[in-house]
Amino acid sequence: MSDLGSEELEEEGENDLGEYDGERNEAGERHGHGRARLPNGDTYEGSYQHGKRHGQGIYKFKSGARYIGEYVKNKKHGRGTFIYPDGSRYEGEWADDQRHGYGVYYYVNNDTYTGEWFAHQRHGQGTYFYAETGSKYVGTWVNGQQEGMAELIHLNHRYQGKFLNKNPVGPGKYVFDIGCEQHGEYRLTDVERGEEEEEEEVTLMTVVPKWKATSITELALWTPTLPEEQPPADGTIQEEAPGPEGGGEPAEDDQALADLSEGEADLMRPGEDDEDATREEGREDGREELQYGAIDQGNVNFEEEESKQGEQPA
Repeated sequence: MSDLGSEELEEEGENDLGEYDGERNEAGERHGHGRARLPNGDTYEGSYQHGKRHGQGIYKFKSGARYIGEYVKNKKHGRGTFIYPDGSRYEGEWADDQRHGYGVYYYVNNDTYTGEWFAHQRHGQGTYFYAETGSKYVGTWVNGQQEGMAELIHLNHRYQGKFLNKNPVGPGKYVFDIGCEQHGEYRLTDVERGEEEEEEEVTLMTVVPKWKATSITELALWTPTLPEEQPPADGTIQEEAPGPEGGGEPAEDDQALADLSEGEADLMRPGEDDEDATREEGREDGREELQYGAIDQGNVNFEEEESKQGEQPA
């Protein structure tokens, strides 16, 4: 999903005064604490300075959204919480009416993003948690996309490597809790997909990253020492690792590799930019979805799926 989301809910400008009840300065400007009901049905209660919202305040939109936080010259700036009409919310830093700095976004599907923002988008270091699977992406974001070095953590294993344009690329490794690591790399391959358009078949080429395993580290199983008996002389059990093509049957302790999904690291791709039919502010409900399949001779197909959560009323 794009963290631009839908456009910010538009607040009334300084010339759209509406009804006002509060303090004024000698020039007759709104100055100090006051309450205003604006012509578009929105309301604001908080601090004013020389006729503009400035300082702490609460702005309620007629759509049901609301902002609670700091203003500077009529713009959200500083610390603040924005609650969107769908129930999602952002808590963190703002600059010039945009999410900017450090903040946490709580999505309606219980996913969360915690980390850095720049110009209304996830940018910098951040962690995206997937509530449905318990997985999480920990690493770098660029303009709302997963890009750079990162770690994709699952319940019993993790993938460590580089991401580019939302996809894993180049060398990386899967680390399993049973004590082994599968090393390899993601290579970009073209996949043909036929479609019919106006009674003519059109062939589309889609670039899909595929996992190519090269080696599996030897297992180093830890066995606790029991007081009643001594451990065997050779306390380390070594298993035969499959070759670069992943040939051969994995040992029983390597069974976790057989359960590695084809889309194991299926990245949580940000969805498309949200539309804002009702001029509502950056509601983000795109989420990342992980799909699981099976490993076939050391190859893991990495497929992306982005979802976008309904029409929108960053």
